[in-house]
Amino acid sequence: MTTKATLIAVTIDCAEPKKLAEFYSAITGFEVQYAEEEYAGIGDGTTSIFFARVPERKPAVWPGPDKQFHLDFRVPDVDKAVQEYVELGATRPDFQPGQGWIVLADPEGHLFCVCPERS
Repeated sequence: MTTKATLIAVTIDCAEPKKLAEFYSAITGFEVQYAEEEYAGIGDGTTSIFFARVPERKPAVWPGPDKQFHLDFRVPDVDKAVQEYVELGATRPDFQPGQGWIVLADPEGHLFCVCPERS
């Protein structure tokens, strides 16, 4: 039997860890637990998102095959959340692959989906 692992964090490469931690803290409500120029992290006591400085990182073109991952966030009101997240610095790509959820890019171009609550 394979040893089962528990996911405790995801680390995202970025140019400005503190700035990206503040952005994701605002949209998730996770507390900023650590914030330095090279590394930052947010979490809720169970799950964490870390941000590591990689100044030469370039965002993947969307749509395109270079996208390596994206995050999904569930919200009570997709349209309202999208408006708020854009005001915080996200962008809304023209290409949207489906209905009911919206693809956004964070201030450094990482893609994430804003999804409705399950009915």
